[in-house]
Amino acid sequence: MLGIIRHDPWLKPYEEAIEGRHRHALEKEKELAGDASLTRFALGHLYYGLHKTESCWVFREWAPNATAIYLSGDFSDWKDLPEFRLSRTGDNGDWELAVPLNRIGHGQHYKIHVYWDGGDGFRIPAWCRRVVQDHATKVFSAQVWEPDRKYVFRNRGFKPQREPLLIYECHIGMAQEKEDVGTYVEFKDNILPRVKADGYNCIQIMAIQEHPYYGSFGYHVSNFFAPSSRFGTPEELKELIDAAHGMGIAVIMDLVHSHSVKNELEGLGNLAGDPSQYFLSGSRREHSAWDSLCFDYGKNQVLHFLLSNCRYWLDEFHFDGFRFDGVTSMLYYSHGLGESFGSYEDYFNGRQDDDAACYLMLANRLIHKHKPDAITIAEEVSGMPGLASAFKDGGFGFDYRLAMNIPDYWIKTIKECKDEDWSVSGILWETTNRRSDERTISYVESHDQALVGDKTVIFRLVDSDMYWHFSKAQGNDVTARGIALHKMIRLVTVSTMNGGYLNFMGNEFGHPEWIDFPRQGNGWSHKYARRQWSLIDNPTLAYDWLGAFDRCMISLAGSDNDLVDSKVEEFCHNDGDQVLAYGRGNRLYVFNFSPLRSFADYGILVPEGKYRVVLDSDDERFGGQGRVDDSVDHFTMHDPLYEKSGKGWLKLYLPSRTAIVLERI
Repeated sequence: MLGIIRHDPWLKPYEEAIEGRHRHALEKEKELAGDASLTRFALGHLYYGLHKTESCWVFREWAPNATAIYLSGDFSDWKDLPEFRLSRTGDNGDWELAVPLNRIGHGQHYKIHVYWDGGDGFRIPAWCRRVVQDHATKVFSAQVWEPDRKYVFRNRGFKPQREPLLIYECHIGMAQEKEDVGTYVEFKDNILPRVKADGYNCIQIMAIQEHPYYGSFGYHVSNFFAPSSRFGTPEELKELIDAAHGMGIAVIMDLVHSHSVKNELEGLGNLAGDPSQYFLSGSRREHSAWDSLCFDYGKNQVLHFLLSNCRYWLDEFHFDGFRFDGVTSMLYYSHGLGESFGSYEDYFNGRQDDDAACYLMLANRLIHKHKPDAITIAEEVSGMPGLASAFKDGGFGFDYRLAMNIPDYWIKTIKECKDEDWSVSGILWETTNRRSDERTISYVESHDQALVGDKTVIFRLVDSDMYWHFSKAQGNDVTARGIALHKMIRLVTVSTMNGGYLNFMGNEFGHPEWIDFPRQGNGWSHKYARRQWSLIDNPTLAYDWLGAFDRCMISLAGSDNDLVDSKVEEFCHNDGDQVLAYGRGNRLYVFNFSPLRSFADYGILVPEGKYRVVLDSDDERFGGQGRVDDSVDHFTMHDPLYEKSGKGWLKLYLPSRTAIVLERI
C-alpha cells in the first residue's frame, strides 16, 4: 500500500486510481529514458537549437509538419540561401544544419523560415536561448548569444536554507522606483541587500521566461529557454543569482509550464503549419479563461521539451528550484473552473488529466534526482491529495504547496466581518488547516492580491487614508487600526506555517496602491509597475513602522530551526474575548484581536516556567502605543489541578489589537 493511503485511510476507496497514476509515471519514465536516467533524457537543450562547436555552428529543430526550413538572419540578409537550408534527419520530424564558424557571429539576429503544405512563415526557434525586441519595429527575433567569456559562478557549493523557507516574491522589471523597466543589475545592486537585511532566505522571481507582452506578468510565455532580455543579458541574470547565493539567499523561478502564449510569430502557436504540434487539439487546445494554449502532455516530444526546460534553468543559471504555476489548470480537463472540490470523489472522478499528472511527477523526479537540494512548490487551489507528498509514497513529489486558502480567508474576513466579529478560532483553523503529511507555504498576500482590480491588505484596511494620514505625526483611528491589524495578520500567518512563508515585495511595509503594468488603458504608464522604496526609507512615514516589525518578525521566525517541525499547541481560543494563544517549541504566541477591550491579568494555562517577551506588536518602534512593559519577566502560577500536566497559569496584560510573542527561558 502506498504511503499516502496508509497516512489517510479516507483515500482507500481511490487506491486503484492513485496506484494507477503512480504506475503510469514509472512506465512513462521507462519509455522515455530506457536504460538511462531521466536526467540524461532531459538534455534536449544541448541538442536542439543553435550551438557553436569547435568546427562549426549546428542548428536543429523539431518540426514534423514542415516541408522545408531555412535558417535566416542578419548573416543571410534575411533570404533563403541554399547554404542555410536544413535537412531532415530520421523520421521523427527533426531537421539539422551545419554552418561554417565564420558565417554566423555573436549578437546577430535570426529566425527560421518554415514552409509547410499550403503556407510558410518566419518563426522564432522553439529552443532558442535569447530573444530580443527591436525598439523601433517592436518585432521579436532570436539572437545569437555566444560571448567570448562565459560567466563563472563563484558560489557553486550553495545549498538553500529550508527550516523555515522565507520567500520574498519579486519581479525584476517593477522592482525599482523609477517609472521604467528595472534590470537584473539594478535588482542585484539595489534590492538584494534589502532582502538580506529583511531576513528572507529565498527569492522567488517572476517573469523570467521571455514573454512578448510585459503586462502579462510573465505568465504568457513565448520562449521557454530564453531569460527575458528586457531586464538584461543572461550573464547579468547569472551574476544576480550568484550574488544572492553569496548572501545566503536561494533563488527559485516562477516556472510556467501550464500553458503558452497564443502568438504564432513569437511563440509556439503554429511553428510549422501544425497548430497542435506542441498543444492539444480541438476544443481542448485553448484555455478559455487565460486566452492561451494548453500543452499536450501526452506527447513524448512535449515532455522532452518541458523536462529539458527544467534541467536547463537548473544547470545554466543555477536556480535552486521552481514554483510551478497553474497546477490546478493542468490537472483537470475543466482547468478547475466551476468545480467545487467538496469531497475526495472530485479528485478521482475521471475528469483528471492523467498525462498532466504524469508530467508533474516526472518533473519532480527529474529535479530532485538531478539537484537533491532543489525546491519545488505547487500553485494549486483544488487541494489535490498527495501533491506535496513524496513520489515513493504515491504523491506528486512537490516539496511544498501554496496555502491558497489563507489569503482568501483574510480578504473575506476584512471585507465581510466587523472587527468585533472576527473569530480567533476561525483564524487558527484556517492558518493550520492542511494535510499533516504535506508541507505548505503560508502567505497573507502574493502578487495576486496586489493587482489592479484588487486591493492589498493594507489598502483594504486603510484605503484612501493612506494618502493623508500615513505620516507618523498625522495618523488617525483608521490608520492606527490598519497598522495594528497588518502586523497581527502577518504574525499569526508566519507563526503557524508548517513549511515556509511568502511575501510579495513591498507588501512587508504596506506598499500603497495596486500593480498595473503599462497598457493602452493607462496610457502605457509605468507609474503603478514599480516599488516606491523611498516610502520605507523615510523615517517620518508609518511605512517605517511596518517595515521594522516585519524585519523583527522574519528574524524571529528564521532563528527557530525547529519552527516548522514543532506542533502548534493551542492553549486558548476565546471568541467572545477575541483572545488566541498557542505555543510552538519554547515560544508562546498571544493575540488580542478585540478592537475595544484590553485585559489585565488574562490567565492562560501554559507549560510552567519563566517567560520573556521577544516581540510585541504594540511596541512604539512598530507604531504601537507601548502599553506593555516588555522588560518584565513573567512567571507561571502553580495550580494543583494541573500539576500532572506540568502547566501553570500565566497572567498577562493584553492590550486591544495586540500580539505578543514570549519565549520560555
